[in-house]
Amino acid sequence: MKKGEVYEGYIEKVDFPNKGRIRIDGETVIVKNGIPGQKVRFVINKKRKNKAEGRLLEVLEKSELEKREPVCSIFPACGGCMYQTILYEDQLKMKEAQVKELLDDALAAAGQVDEQGNPDYIFEGIQGSPQEFEYRNKMEFSFGDEYKGGPLSLGLHKKGSTYDVLTAKDCKIVHPDMTEILKTVLQYFTELKAPYYHKISHEGYLRHLLLRRAETTGEILVNLVTTSQQKYELESLLQQILALPLEGKIVGILHIVNDSFADVVKSDETRVLYGQDYFYETILGLRFKISPFSFFQTNSLGAEVLYSAARAYIGDTKDMTVFDLYSGTGTIAQILASVAKEVIGVEIVEEAVEAARENAWMNGLDNCRFMAGDVLKVLDKITDKPDFIVLDPPRDGIHPKALPKIIEYGVEQMVYISCKPTSLARDLGVLMENGYRVEKACCVDMFCSTVHVETVVLITRVDK
Repeated sequence: MKKGEVYEGYIEKVDFPNKGRIRIDGETVIVKNGIPGQKVRFVINKKRKNKAEGRLLEVLEKSELEKREPVCSIFPACGGCMYQTILYEDQLKMKEAQVKELLDDALAAAGQVDEQGNPDYIFEGIQGSPQEFEYRNKMEFSFGDEYKGGPLSLGLHKKGSTYDVLTAKDCKIVHPDMTEILKTVLQYFTELKAPYYHKISHEGYLRHLLLRRAETTGEILVNLVTTSQQKYELESLLQQILALPLEGKIVGILHIVNDSFADVVKSDETRVLYGQDYFYETILGLRFKISPFSFFQTNSLGAEVLYSAARAYIGDTKDMTVFDLYSGTGTIAQILASVAKEVIGVEIVEEAVEAARENAWMNGLDNCRFMAGDVLKVLDKITDKPDFIVLDPPRDGIHPKALPKIIEYGVEQMVYISCKPTSLARDLGVLMENGYRVEKACCVDMFCSTVHVETVVLITRVDK
């Protein structure tokens, strides 16, 4: 087996997040973006002594799991919702099995097994999202073209491509309000023949369309992201967007100027063209003010399921000081505040910290304190000692130098909320090596039709 050779084979299983396993002549090849049971053609793009990776070229035969037709026009070229042809209950079973295998392996490696050698913890399965479609409250659409020199497009990157952008004119994981806004913006700039920003030459005007829509209030924030290289009249676009017959209500339209070379949605300058630069969402009876770049769970109703599961694991925190590390806009902290002595949130994004403080004030909570900074550094400055710790880190998990500081507090219990089970499994290994055990775990599917899933774990100290 050599690099550049083309093979055909069946995907036997898919490991989290999307690593399909194919056996060829006794060797296992990892091929991403497939579904168990598919027969695929692939090319070897990496080959080392004990490891081979392939790039998917074509699906030759469907999987038995694919029991329905695609729901959008750009499947499978768009890599976002690669499981949409699988019934939702089968998606849940697959994700549940993937996470359980990762946790089982982590526990077995740490020696947390019963007399029969089985992982010794309670795995409580997976809970699905209340909505399978139209669940995303935030979407970053990119400007570009579907092929080199093609007409202007606005949507999502083609699977495996850094440059090609597919127009998401019927994306099913966002509310139709977002689709109508996208089509209006695309048509406006197509007629103006406005150029999109080229990542190589760093020239052009149009970069992104960032849309946020609250599930409970229906409030919509429209954010047009461009460079400062050219100027276009935007008043007509404003009037066209405001005239759309939407189910929700547009509360703000912003023009965000971003001259960064990096392909990220950020602001060098934000201009409010209409209304305000925030909107409101409600989670578990609490009201949250959200600005363009505030972190907030992208599935609002799914977040209620996730935070309810976490709250059940946390249990009684009366008279306790709780640390909410990687606290974002303070959602978890405020959910716990009513049943805790004090909650201290730590978050590196200053804008999120300001939002958390404002949200706590708005919800009448005076026992929440939020600190801006890297958890690794802030823990050295906090004089308070926690009775309970909630961990909700970014995808890469907890910084390896921060984990010993967290362990040193010696709290009886912690709850770890993770959006990347592989990072979670790694961090659990360290925690179990240092006197903790995994009591129970569950999954919550916040990202229907995609490869991602959230996991909640209750951890207890056993070695004092």
